[in-house]
Amino acid sequence: MTDELENAYDVVVIGGGAAGLSGALMLARARRSVVVIDAGDPRNAPASGVHGLLARDGIPPAELVERGRAEVRGYGGQVVSGEVGAVAREETGFQVTLTDGRSVRALRLLLATGLVDELPDVPGLRSRWGRDVVHCPYCHGWEIRDQAIGVLGNGPLSVHQAMLFRQWSDDVTFFSHTSPVPTGEEAEHMAARGIRVVDGEVASLEIIEDRLVGVRLRHGDVVKREALAVASRMVARTGFLAAIGLRPVAHPSGAGEHIPSDATGRTDVPGVWVAGNVTDLSAQVGAAAAVGATAGAHINADLIAEETRQAVAAARARDEVDEVAFSAEVESRVCEAVLGDRRHGL
Repeated sequence: MTDELENAYDVVVIGGGAAGLSGALMLARARRSVVVIDAGDPRNAPASGVHGLLARDGIPPAELVERGRAEVRGYGGQVVSGEVGAVAREETGFQVTLTDGRSVRALRLLLATGLVDELPDVPGLRSRWGRDVVHCPYCHGWEIRDQAIGVLGNGPLSVHQAMLFRQWSDDVTFFSHTSPVPTGEEAEHMAARGIRVVDGEVASLEIIEDRLVGVRLRHGDVVKREALAVASRMVARTGFLAAIGLRPVAHPSGAGEHIPSDATGRTDVPGVWVAGNVTDLSAQVGAAAAVGATAGAHINADLIAEETRQAVAAARARDEVDEVAFSAEVESRVCEAVLGDRRHGL
């Protein structure tokens, strides 16, 4: 991956995952100058494979990224290693400054930085993340099917998460942890599906020979489990955008924070589009790539509209100049004719 940066591009894509690379591919194929700036810290790095992606199910995340980079470069786009530290508005676009001091200008921005999973402070949990501590049944459910699955109650979606994972295993235990013990309709639903509820705070995970074997409660009991589902708090990576007025807001689901956008990825800040988990917290790789492609196409259309306005303005200016020049020439010829007539006594 080259670190050579030009001074300016039509579009700077911040984030080199599925959404960013897909958007860059669309733009490069549209003959736009485009660079992807990638910090190299993908959310799905701990996962062994990407699932639910048609024709590429199970592909290692790093391999998918390398394939995407090669495709972008094949159409003349660039992929540069670096972390963006700041973005500033300029008269004709934006200035993007990297943390190492490099900077580049862009007419448009596509933000595809993804999100950060904020996990509960439970010893042993972070180190197992993406392995036998998971969050999404559609990403990991098949891999832990028929295992003893635990679900950690730590947020507004935890009960829903338990109901989902029940599809993949008959042995699901819900640990209330820091959440209230389910009551009413929730308790009825869980009981009807055979989901056991364990009250009490989780103290740590039990790991033997690099495998999860149980969940230890604060009062000392250990409940045998082979996998643990955790609903992380998902927060968009956007701190460097505050200077241009783009800030994350609470997601309607209560699962974290995101950058709102319309169906094309356009944000409230003119010239800035978003794609992937930075705006859609639940988007899997395929969905993120699709939205990235859509955003890339709409960015190109927006640039075409601006270029058309500029071309029309230039054409009108030329017409005005030509009209003035024509009027001046006519006036000059009339004056010459009048003077000629006078010289001949007419």
